[in-house]
Amino acid sequence: MVALVIESALAGRLALFQKIGAARQKSAALRLLLSLLLTSLFSLSIVVTVEWIARGELAPVWPYLMSPSRPGLATIGVVMLAMLIIDALVGRAHSSVLVVAPLLLVPAFISSQKQNYLSDPLYPSDFLFARQIIELMPVMVRDRPWTAVGLAIGIVTGLAATALLGRYVWKHAAALSRRERLGRLSVCLPLTTLFVSQMDPTQYSFIREKLGIIPIVWDQNENYNYNGFVIAFALNLPMADVKSPAGYGPNAIDAIPARNYGYLSGPREKPDVIMLMSESLWDPTRLSNVAFTPDPMPTIRARQSGNVFSPEFGGMTANVEFEALTGFSNAFLPYGSIPYQQYVRRPLPSLATFFRGEGYTARALHPFSGWFWNRSEVYRAFGFEEFHTEETLPTMDKRGMFAADDSLMKEIMREGDAAERPFFFFAVTLQGHGPYEANRYAENTVHIGGNLSEDDRETLATYAQGVREADGSLKMLMDWAERRDRETIIVLWGDHLPPLGNVYLNTGYMSQQVASRKAPLDVMKKEHQTPLIVWSSKKGVRKDIGTISPSQLPYQVLKTAGYEHPFYTGFLGRVQKKYSIVDRYQLATRDNQAFPDWARKEQEIDPIVRDYRYLQFDMMFGRQQGLERFFPSHAQLVSQESS
Repeated sequence: MVALVIESALAGRLALFQKIGAARQKSAALRLLLSLLLTSLFSLSIVVTVEWIARGELAPVWPYLMSPSRPGLATIGVVMLAMLIIDALVGRAHSSVLVVAPLLLVPAFISSQKQNYLSDPLYPSDFLFARQIIELMPVMVRDRPWTAVGLAIGIVTGLAATALLGRYVWKHAAALSRRERLGRLSVCLPLTTLFVSQMDPTQYSFIREKLGIIPIVWDQNENYNYNGFVIAFALNLPMADVKSPAGYGPNAIDAIPARNYGYLSGPREKPDVIMLMSESLWDPTRLSNVAFTPDPMPTIRARQSGNVFSPEFGGMTANVEFEALTGFSNAFLPYGSIPYQQYVRRPLPSLATFFRGEGYTARALHPFSGWFWNRSEVYRAFGFEEFHTEETLPTMDKRGMFAADDSLMKEIMREGDAAERPFFFFAVTLQGHGPYEANRYAENTVHIGGNLSEDDRETLATYAQGVREADGSLKMLMDWAERRDRETIIVLWGDHLPPLGNVYLNTGYMSQQVASRKAPLDVMKKEHQTPLIVWSSKKGVRKDIGTISPSQLPYQVLKTAGYEHPFYTGFLGRVQKKYSIVDRYQLATRDNQAFPDWARKEQEIDPIVRDYRYLQFDMMFGRQQGLERFFPSHAQLVSQESS
C-alpha cells in the first residue's frame, strides 16, 4: 500500500514536471518566435530606410521590396542574419540594431551625396581615398556652411543618441543563454558564409539567381537601382580582383602582329615636352542662354586642336591621368575602380619611362599633397625621377585654398630654364577645382549675362574667372616657349567637366546635375568633352585631332615630337586610325559610328580592341610577356635599375 502511494506520488510529480517542462518549452519557443519577429521588423525598417536614403525618394523602395523577381526580401534576410550573429556574439537580444543601422545608413547617405555630385553611387573602392575627402572638407564647408553645421550637429546628436541607447539596451535587453547564442551561430554563420560565396559577379550562381540577384556590373546605376544598395555594394567588393580576359595568355600576346607598329626612332633635335592636365577645364560658353563678356578662353579657343572625351565627370581625376600617361584604358578595368589606388603595384610603362629612355629628365609637378590619389607611389612606378608637391614646391599664390595656375606655370618655366637635358614635365593644375564658392577671387572680370538665379550666377562667375586665369597662364607659358631656342611642345586638356551643380540643369545643358554614363554618342560627347591643345613652339597647333579618349594622348604627343614607338605610336596608332573613343559604354570610330555596350559582347569584340585589352592586362596583371617587344625602353630601364 505504501509502495502504491509512493508510486502514485512520484507519477503525479513527474506529470507536473512534464507539464512545467512543456510550458517552459512553449514559452521558450514563443520567446524565440517573438524575438525573431522583432529582429525581422528591425531588419525591414533598416532596409527601407537605407533604400529611401540611397535612392533619394520613397516611391521606388516598395517595388524593390515587393517584387518577387528582385532581391528585396533577400536583402532583409541578409541583414537579419547579420543582426542575429551580432546578437549572439554580444550576448544581448536586439542590441545589433545599434551596430547594423549606422553601418548601413551612413554609407547610404554618402552614396546619395556622391550621386548628386559625381553621378555614381558609393563603391567599396571609395573608402581607399577617404583621406582625400577629409582633406577637401574645408572647401566643402566653406561652400555650404549651414549644411556643414547641420551635418556636424546631426553627427554629434547621432553619436550621443547611439551611446545613450547602447547603455539602455545593455541594461534592459534580454540576455541570451549560451544555448541560445550557439543556436543562432550554428544556423546563421553557415547561411551567411553561403551567401558571401555567391557574391562574385564573374561566376554563375544558381542560388543568386533564385534570390533575384542579377549583377549588372556594366551599368552601376542600374545595378544599385535593381539590386538595392546593400546587395550592389556587396557585388562590387570583388572588383579589386581583375579577371584575365577570355583567350589571354602567352600565345595571345605572341600572336599580336609586330609589323606596322613603328620602331624606336626620333628627331635629330629632341624637343622639350610639357603635358598639362588642367583641373576641370571646360568651355562654359557651351551653355545655352548664357553670355560671357569677354570670352574667358581666347587663347585656348584660338589654338584648340580638338577635344578629350573624359571617362569621368566632376572628379576622379586620377583615372583620366592614368590613361593619359600610360596609353591604357579604364574601359578594360572594373567599373568604379581606381587604378592609382588599387592596381599600380609594380613598375609600369608610361611616357615617363619612354622619355627617360630617350635621355630626358622626367618630372611631375602638382601643387598639392603627394599622398593624394597615391601619386607619390604611382609616379615612382611610372618611372618619374622627381615629383614636386606642395611640400617641395616654392610657396605659391592661392585662389581660395588652391594654388594659382600662373604660379605653377612660373615654376615650370623656372625649372625648364634650369634643365640641362631635354625634359618631359607632367603637371596637374589645381586652381579650377570645385566647389565654386562666391568671392573666391578678389574681382570677377567676366560678366555673366542671362536669366540665371543668383546662386547659379555666382557659381558661373567664379568658374569663368578661373577659366580666364587658366587661359592667361597658358598664354604666358606659350610666350615663354616661343622665346626659347629648343622646340617646346605643350599639350593641355581638361580632366573632366566641372561640378557646377544646378547650373547644367537650370540652363538646359543637361537633363540632370551630373553627366550621363550611358547615352547616345552626341549626348555623351556634349557631357564629357573638354578642350585639347597640342602645340609646338616651332610648328604651331596640331589641328583636326577630333574628339579622343585620354588614352590616345601619348600617340599625339609622340607624333608631334617626331618619335616612333612600338606601342605609343605603333599599336595605339592602329587603334586611333579606327577608334577615337574607347570608353566602357561607347566605342566610337573616327567617323562617329558608335558601338554602345560593346564590352558586353565579348565574342564580337574587334580584334584590335581585344589585343589592346590583352596588352594592358599583360602589363598590369600578367607576366609582361610583351614587355620587350612593345615597351623596349621601359624594359631596358627596369633592367638597368634592378642590376
